[in-house]
Amino acid sequence: MSAIPARPRPRRGTRQAARPTQRAPRVGFVSLGCPKALVDSERILTQLRAEGYEVAPTYQDADLVVVNTCGFIDAAVDESLDAIGEALAHNGRVIVTGCLGAKPERILARHPQVLQVTGPQAYAEVVAAVHAQLPPRHDPFFDLLPPQGVRLTPRHYAYLKISEGCNNSCSFCIIPSMRGRLRSRRIDEVLREAERLVAAGVKELLVIAQDTSAYGADLRYAGAEWRGDTLQTRLLDLARALGQLGPWVRLHYVYPYPHVDAVIELMAQGRLLPYLDVPFQHGSPTVLKRMRRPAHAENTLARIRAWRRSCPQLTLRSTFIVGFPGETETEFQELLEWLEEAQLDRVGCFKYSPVEGAAANALGDHVPSQLQQERYARFMERAAAISTRRLAARVGERTRVLIDSVAQGVATARSAAEAPEIDGVIRIDAAGEKTIARLKPGEWADVEIVAADAYDLTGRLTASNR
Repeated sequence: MSAIPARPRPRRGTRQAARPTQRAPRVGFVSLGCPKALVDSERILTQLRAEGYEVAPTYQDADLVVVNTCGFIDAAVDESLDAIGEALAHNGRVIVTGCLGAKPERILARHPQVLQVTGPQAYAEVVAAVHAQLPPRHDPFFDLLPPQGVRLTPRHYAYLKISEGCNNSCSFCIIPSMRGRLRSRRIDEVLREAERLVAAGVKELLVIAQDTSAYGADLRYAGAEWRGDTLQTRLLDLARALGQLGPWVRLHYVYPYPHVDAVIELMAQGRLLPYLDVPFQHGSPTVLKRMRRPAHAENTLARIRAWRRSCPQLTLRSTFIVGFPGETETEFQELLEWLEEAQLDRVGCFKYSPVEGAAANALGDHVPSQLQQERYARFMERAAAISTRRLAARVGERTRVLIDSVAQGVATARSAAEAPEIDGVIRIDAAGEKTIARLKPGEWADVEIVAADAYDLTGRLTASNR
């Protein structure tokens, strides 16, 4: 259960003293799915905490539970339905929101006893549902909330969502029907949030959207004032401005449109992390056409080569789908050849799964599950070999890292080349050294890479840290 233990809130004034035995209502929260859904959860929790609710760390401590669901693929739907069932079994009072909430009949058919179902980004509806089932018992004037709001990530990094929805029509995806069309936040609003996060101690900002490259297109790149300058609501201006704030800035879900080339130049100048998360999805032009991928006609290998010429230290990560309807052995081989040529640093892979409402369901020649599994294994074997070679080349490198955790004499950290949760890590093992015990999550350290495996690295603190 993803939840933040509630911190004691200062009380003041005679109004609070008049009802000392009345405890605040407590809401449990389960957040599933991608970082974009996690940001939705943070917004809901921030509003509830502003109204005096506390966040319960367990089902038993909660007066009711909110489950923020995912509905992107069948496996995510099953996980969401199981999570709802678990919350009902352990608590009994459950409100459901998120992407799967766009299909309430699917939820109610299995769990008719849930209190209410709302769709994605329905912040006001979720809060209203909590009010109806568990009324607030306070005056917000007397409740203190940190300016950065409530977050579900560690204190030293935060996701910065710059838009909602998507205008693409990928045949395997139903996100636009669930989360709507592109709705960008004005650049000044995004930058003010970023400033609040940095002031609260955030060391790394992870920029996310459904299609980060499309940021601002729906607003016709409207201008706004920030720190005395007029900026346009577009990715390049946002990247430049975020690069002035001090923390690491990492870009996710960036489609390989031509204007991204200018963002790579900022990475080469050290103003952004030299890291790009690009959802390529496949390497065969014919499969990409059936997928209806935006920019599928672009020569992505040529673009990757150009990016690396501009920024040699660039780390590239991506995700791929194998077993898409109609995928032939020849097309799968094209994917493997593309992967070998691209030499991506970090790679994830999914077996194609039909999603109710997706256009790809109508395509013929669905690949049998056994063949999907065989191709998945071959893909991951190739990807692991590439990753092993690329990580081995980093042995001997000296790099700055951000500490994520320290336990049992080992610190877990990440460099500019590793995003939290989805990439590998750098383990700093210095058993017997008091220095490790002095390291704290959210602190910087300098390490030398001394070993590598297929996905992770081992580092040793340099003399400057000892």
